[in-house]
Amino acid sequence: MIVIDEQNIRGLVKEDEALKAVETAFRALAEGRAVQPPPLGMDLEDVRGEVHVKGAFLRGEPVFAMKVASGFYQNPERGLPTGSGLVLVFDSTSGFPLALLRDNGYLTELRTGAAGALAARLLTPEKSLNVAVLGAGSQARYQLRAISKIRIIQDLRAWSPVPHEVATYVDEMAAELNVSVSGADQPEAAVDEADLIVTVTPAREPILVREWIRADATVIAVGSDGPEKQELDPAILGAAEKVVVDSRDQCVRLGETHHAVSAGVLGPDDIHAELGEVLVGACPGREGDELIVCDLTGVGAQDAAIAGAVWSLAETG
Repeated sequence: MIVIDEQNIRGLVKEDEALKAVETAFRALAEGRAVQPPPLGMDLEDVRGEVHVKGAFLRGEPVFAMKVASGFYQNPERGLPTGSGLVLVFDSTSGFPLALLRDNGYLTELRTGAAGALAARLLTPEKSLNVAVLGAGSQARYQLRAISKIRIIQDLRAWSPVPHEVATYVDEMAAELNVSVSGADQPEAAVDEADLIVTVTPAREPILVREWIRADATVIAVGSDGPEKQELDPAILGAAEKVVVDSRDQCVRLGETHHAVSAGVLGPDDIHAELGEVLVGACPGREGDELIVCDLTGVGAQDAAIAGAVWSLAETG
């Protein structure tokens, strides 16, 4: 078994490779080619920490993968990054471990951003977009980097529940994306007139309400990857013409869909489609002026696909 460190992994895969890997993952899910167990989650409330274990095997691929990723939200106060983790890659014919990817959470960040970009590609109108991002941490950066690969961003407004993060985010993303970026003091101001709203916070109560959102907006909810997390008022999902999820089974147990079902404003049968079903054309994406919500809780197939990309490039390199 080889060990591939974060620096080498960063050299092998970036947004372009992640977008291809995530498309591979959701296509496999839609075509029934993914063997994907339910995720394992563990909260360490005393230290505001969380741990997620996810993995999958995509039939026809030479490897499968299991990932452990953590988010410890007091780490910045200690001079440490919030996220960390590692991925194990196994031979899919023998089960033998092939590689330990010491990515420190980089692959999770990258594939999550790529999933947001895939959702934006399938669910937003094909035009330049006014974008709002609620959250200004590392994933807010990965989301916009990936989205900028598939849509022209006309204007970007950012708000964060941690106010001091906003100014740094605005400066970094304006320089990196070469677009107009501004900060907002309140989430309502950030989302005003936004075509696309991306939520990327660890919130445990709604930070976005229905009355603030345009009737033809796309909302991509990323932060709620556990049953206790929540960024959206359930009324947003209840009012949406389409609710798209990364996994029906997973989203009715955690994420924004879970909260909407618990509130009685959405039934499991009201879910329009999984993202992979839209990708392969089994269900339509955007059809004119309609409110669309995409609930992304993160699925093991994404981790398997991007780990497979790393392994393939490491072998050939």
